[in-house]
Amino acid sequence: MEPKAKILVVEDEQNIQTALVDFLEYHGFEASVAVDGLEAERIVAEQSFDLILLDLMLPKISGEQLCTKWRREGLQTPIMMLTAKGLEKERVAGLNLGADDYITKPFSLEELLARINAVLRRMDPTRKVGQKFQFADLEIDIASLTARRNGNEISISKREAEIIQYFAANPNRVISRDELYKEVWHEIMTDLGTRTTDMHIAKLRGKIEIDSNEPQIIKTIRGAGYKYENQIS
Repeated sequence: MEPKAKILVVEDEQNIQTALVDFLEYHGFEASVAVDGLEAERIVAEQSFDLILLDLMLPKISGEQLCTKWRREGLQTPIMMLTAKGLEKERVAGLNLGADDYITKPFSLEELLARINAVLRRMDPTRKVGQKFQFADLEIDIASLTARRNGNEISISKREAEIIQYFAANPNRVISRDELYKEVWHEIMTDLGTRTTDMHIAKLRGKIEIDSNEPQIIKTIRGAGYKYENQIS
C-alpha cells in the first residue's frame, strides 16, 4: 500500500484549520497542524513533509518570512500559500519567495485538492525515492546536497540533486532530453535547453562517475536520451 502523503497545515484560524485537517484526512492524507510561525519552524526542523499549506498572515513569524527562511536553508518541500490577499502582486510576491502554488481565501476545497495533487505530481520523484536513497553505488542525501561513495563526500548542486532524483525514480528507462528538461527545469525544450541539459549531465558525471569518459551510472542512449542503470556493469 502506498504511504500517505504528509501535509503540514500552518494556519492560526481554528475553524479553517479544523476544516482543512478533516478534509485532507478524508482524502487520504496525513495532516499535522502548526498554529503560528514559530511552531511551524520547530515542526519542520523535526519532521519531513510532502507538502506545506502555509498561511501568509501568521502570529510570531509571517508566512513570507518562513518561506524565505526555508528556501534559503535549502528546504525543497513544496509550499502552497494560503491567504486572504487577492491582489495579483501579492500572488507574484508569494511565488517569488519560493512557493510552488498559491490559493486565495475563500477557496473551494475541491480546487485546493486539485492543486495539492498537481503539486505532488510535479514532485513525484521526491515522493518516490525520498530525501535519502541509494543511487547506483552512491548514498544520496538531498537535504544536505551530498553524495557519498565509500565514505567520501561529494557536493552536488540543487539542480544536480533534482536530476538525480528524477533518474532514481525512473531506473532502467530511457529519458529524452525533452522529458528531463520539462520535469527538472519545468520549461519547454529549446536549443538553449538542449545545451543546458547536456552541460548539467556532463558536470554531474564528472562528480559521480568513476570515469566520466565511460559513464556507467547515467548512460547516453544515442539518438534517444539518457538512461540510469542502478546496476553498475
